[in-house]
Amino acid sequence: MSDTIKILVVDDDRRMAKTIYDILRIKGYTAVEANSGEEAIEKVKADVPDCVLMDVKMSGINGIETLKVLKNVAPDLPVILMSAYATVEQILEAKQYGAYTILNKPVDIQAVLAFVSLLRREKSILIVDDDAEFCRTMADILESRGYKVETESNFENVLADMDQEYKLVVLLDLKLGATNGTDVLRAIRDKYPTKPVILITSCRQEMADSIDKGFQIGAYACLYKPLETDELIQHIEEIDRKKLQAVLGEEIDM
Repeated sequence: MSDTIKILVVDDDRRMAKTIYDILRIKGYTAVEANSGEEAIEKVKADVPDCVLMDVKMSGINGIETLKVLKNVAPDLPVILMSAYATVEQILEAKQYGAYTILNKPVDIQAVLAFVSLLRREKSILIVDDDAEFCRTMADILESRGYKVETESNFENVLADMDQEYKLVVLLDLKLGATNGTDVLRAIRDKYPTKPVILITSCRQEMADSIDKGFQIGAYACLYKPLETDELIQHIEEIDRKKLQAVLGEEIDM
């Protein structure tokens, strides 16, 4: 993976494309310009960028039709669309095919820069659990998916761990020795109100009241041991996407 983020700017308005291209270059990113949907498709096929910023209304194939093709070529490619006048139907269709959002023109370049910065930030996950074997197993699984993983068995150290480094999500066991995980959850929510916390437990019946309390406090989800890896990854990817959409101005419920 290159240290420099590569952004493909697609707009048949050459002046607009050049303006955004120049700003991105000044900010230290690698920018590539395309002036049609067809050209964008060829550029992505030749070298997949880190993300695409593309106009909706273009001569030839428009931005939404181009988006559909790009998602077939590179399914995980982040795409932001932009338009001077997007309809509700266009917005819904764009999101249906995987666009993060449609930004109004003139584009809020600060939002784009914040998106790109967050896009490549290291995705760190904190596992809070006193089961050392479970922590090792989950760390191996998540690290194999490209995530950085830290583990903590002492609930008193959780906030200090979070202060030291940005965490995308916290996995929190509801039973930490004599400590109820809901107390830890409340402490996290008090200091980091929007931090997504996924509760985990092997005691579905025994911890039923704590699970309900956890959701009242603001837990994102609750998963049960043994964890279904695909379900966990789906939640983490959903959280990551919501964080990225939020910096673009989308109203997201975390």
